[in-house]
Amino acid sequence: MNASPHARALFSRLRYKHLLMLVTLAGTRNLHRAAEALHMSQPATTRMLQDVEEAFGCALFERQARGLKPTALGAEILEFARRALNGLDRCAEDLDARRSGGYGHLAVGAIMGALPDLVVRAIAESKARQPGLQLRILGDTSDQLTELLEQERIDVAIARFTQPADLGRFTFEPLGNEHLAVVVRTGHPLAGRAAPDLAELVAEWPWILQPEASPARVALEAAFARRQLPPPADVIECGSVFAMLQLVQITDAILVLTEAVVRDHLRTGLMVSLDLEITEPLTPFGILLRTGQVPSAALEGFLGLLRQQAAGAAA
Repeated sequence: MNASPHARALFSRLRYKHLLMLVTLAGTRNLHRAAEALHMSQPATTRMLQDVEEAFGCALFERQARGLKPTALGAEILEFARRALNGLDRCAEDLDARRSGGYGHLAVGAIMGALPDLVVRAIAESKARQPGLQLRILGDTSDQLTELLEQERIDVAIARFTQPADLGRFTFEPLGNEHLAVVVRTGHPLAGRAAPDLAELVAEWPWILQPEASPARVALEAAFARRQLPPPADVIECGSVFAMLQLVQITDAILVLTEAVVRDHLRTGLMVSLDLEITEPLTPFGILLRTGQVPSAALEGFLGLLRQQAAGAAA
C-alpha cells in the first residue's frame, strides 16, 4: 500500500482503543457516560479524544446543549471507525473458529423473499459440506441490509439496490425476483370473494404492511397511485415477519407479504389468498458485495451454492 507520509504517521498513532472511544462517544454523546462505558476516568477520555483530534488535525465533535455532536468530518471518520472495529471483530471470530478446528465464520443477510427458497437451502448445503463453519443469518429489509454490509457487520447481502448511491458502494449480481401476495386469515369475510374491489379494501379494511422505506411498501403504494387510490389509512406497520404472520391470523387485517414467506401458511390452510393482484413484480434481488471486497473461501463456496439454487429455481 502506497500511503502518504501523513497517512502513515496518522495510522501509526491510532489504536483499537482510540476507535472504540470514538464510536462509544458518538453513541453516548457525553464524555462522562463514554468514560464509564470504557471503564476509564473522564479526564483520561478527554485526553484521548484530544490526542485523536490532534492526529487527524481537526475537531471531531462539537459541544451542543444536548451533548456532543460529530462534526461533518467527524461523522466520516466515525464511519471508518465502525467499519474498522467490525472488521477486526469479524477477524477475531474467524480466527477463534479456525483455532477450534472450524472453517471460519460467515454472516449472511437476506430479504425475506430470498430466505425460504434460496438462502436457507444454500446455508444447509454449506453446513453439510463444512460442519465446522460458523454461520449467522440475518433477515431484514434491503435498506437495512445494505447498511449492515457497508459497516462490515455481514459478509454478503441477498437484497436489492434501494438508492442510486448503492451503485457506487456495492457490486450486484441478480439472482431472482419475488412476488407479493395479498392474504387474510381463514374465515375472514373477504375469503372466497371473487375479484374484491380494491377501493373498498383500501377504505374499509385494516392492512398489515412493511415499513415505508421497504421496496415492497414502495411498490405497493405506487400500485395504489397508478389506480388513483390513496394508500390505506388504517395500517399496522411492522418490520417483523413473525409478528405480521401472527397478527393476520388473529385480526381482520389484510396482509401484503412476499409469496415465498406465506406459501406454507396458504398450503396448511391458515391463510387464504385474495383474488387480487395489485403490484407488478419487484425489481430483481441478488448478491450484494462491497465494492473491492475480496470474498473469503467460505463466502465463495456459499455463493456458488446460492447460484446453483437460483438456477434450479429458474429452470
